[in-house]
Amino acid sequence: MKKIFATIAAIVLAAGAAFAQDMAELTEVYNSAAALLQEENKAGALENFNKAVIMAEAIGDEAADILSECKGIIPKLSLSMAKDLVKAGDFDAAVLNLDYVAKVAEKYDDFDTMGEATGLIPQVLKQKGATQIKDKDYAGAVDTYNKILADDPADGVSALRLGSALSALGKTEEAISAFETAAANGQDAQANKQIGTIFLKKASANLKEKKYTDAVENALKSNEYAANPQALQIAGQASQLAGKNADAIKYLSQYLEAAPTAKNAGQIAYTVGALYQNAKNNAKAKEFYSKALSDPKYGPEAKKLIDTLK
Repeated sequence: MKKIFATIAAIVLAAGAAFAQDMAELTEVYNSAAALLQEENKAGALENFNKAVIMAEAIGDEAADILSECKGIIPKLSLSMAKDLVKAGDFDAAVLNLDYVAKVAEKYDDFDTMGEATGLIPQVLKQKGATQIKDKDYAGAVDTYNKILADDPADGVSALRLGSALSALGKTEEAISAFETAAANGQDAQANKQIGTIFLKKASANLKEKKYTDAVENALKSNEYAANPQALQIAGQASQLAGKNADAIKYLSQYLEAAPTAKNAGQIAYTVGALYQNAKNNAKAKEFYSKALSDPKYGPEAKKLIDTLK
């Protein structure tokens, strides 16, 4: 029995020595991590804190205090490193790190840090998208804003910026869809203005291509989304060129009402006067010729016509 006790005692003494050595190594690793953190060597500190967690878990209850300290530090330190990546403009790495932070913070029951990390991800993606648009990386911006909207379809600002990127790529139908989403989520003024601009460009191209019916249709759509005198002018010009003088009079008159001080107001007034004269409505013809009298180019001719119509 004495031999057996002696053997057991030897084992206990050896175990105690091993435990003491393990605790000493753990303490050294922890202290090293803390020192590196003070030196702003965040990567080195994080590596050592993670190593300390593994060592502490292996030791057990006796290392509970150090384990708790490490678990309290690691999520916050990881979040600080992710924020450094954002400041450096490394948005992709920042998003990956924030995702890691959220997971490790949840694992260590640090729900405040988890919430902050999760909330920062869309903000970082928005910064990335804005930078891509600034750098004219429109394809990249489309990908970024689609990721944001996949998680938050009601993000009107991101939908607006997605529409801008799609429009820059010439993907007008997709851009209109994005702008409509933006309009439905609090960005109606800017979104409708952008849609109006898309239809205005279409109308202008239609006019040059002599597609007068399409020009009128797109010009009127443009004006519906965002009132624009230029759209009315295009609708009037296209109608006149298509031989639809009544429509031309209507749209060009609306143009003059919307832009009475435009540089070409005299020319347009003269044109409307001529259209009324052709329609045998001399009273209206004189009315619009009178509006052209101050125009240096069309004024003299307008005066002659007014005198003729007396």
